[in-house]
Amino acid sequence: MSSKIKFSIITVVLNNEKNIERVIKSVIKQSYKNYEYIVVDGNSKDKTHNVLKKYKKKINKLIIKKDKNLWQAMNRGIAASNGEIICIINSDDYFTKNALKIANKYFKGSGIDYFFGAVKKRKIFYHFNPEYIDFKFNCYPSHSVSFFVKKKIHKELGVYDDKLEYCADYSFFFKLFKNKKYKYTNGKRTELIGYFNTSGLSSKIGFFKTLYYQSVVRLKNKQNFIIVFLLAILGVINKIRNKLFYFR
Repeated sequence: MSSKIKFSIITVVLNNEKNIERVIKSVIKQSYKNYEYIVVDGNSKDKTHNVLKKYKKKINKLIIKKDKNLWQAMNRGIAASNGEIICIINSDDYFTKNALKIANKYFKGSGIDYFFGAVKKRKIFYHFNPEYIDFKFNCYPSHSVSFFVKKKIHKELGVYDDKLEYCADYSFFFKLFKNKKYKYTNGKRTELIGYFNTSGLSSKIGFFKTLYYQSVVRLKNKQNFIIVFLLAILGVINKIRNKLFYFR
């Protein structure tokens, strides 16, 4: 892979006039310039279109079409992309100025197929432990903002399962992490890729609904039912323990 890797940055948006300009600015102000920017709007009814019109010349591909869910919109962006590396950044989130420069450093000449960078949520997350996927629900920093993947992997493993209401990203990751032929690495804590909005869509789903869909993903991928059940119980116990610890 050449030192001038082309990135495809995809933002999916629906009725987010409040934050869409921030993410667009964070993309177009990147210090690394070899990228295309694709915005997929699910036919917003607020003033999102006004913002998109303002930055029309800075957006390489603008797709405005009603979709059935977030995952179908992401898949449309992937299908329209021409870059070697894909990164999805949700409209609630945003990059640091050197996000693509950092990602490029890890991809060029390394032979890796995907990369997770450091992301700021409540604190900075950067650890990535795919070997824990069989017995731990959370083993990666974030899907939006910090995940960069070669487009060829989507051609080989497929895109996001739009039949799932939630956790289609988790489903893709489960297949990806279990496939040992793909090489990966993660960035350093000091190399911050971006900021993840903890009040966005993922936080509105709720703990138990997320746990249910993650369990469904594991069962669809043929993980043993008893193991999935035990992991779900452990997840609930940890949730209760964390709550008790928080209120001490």
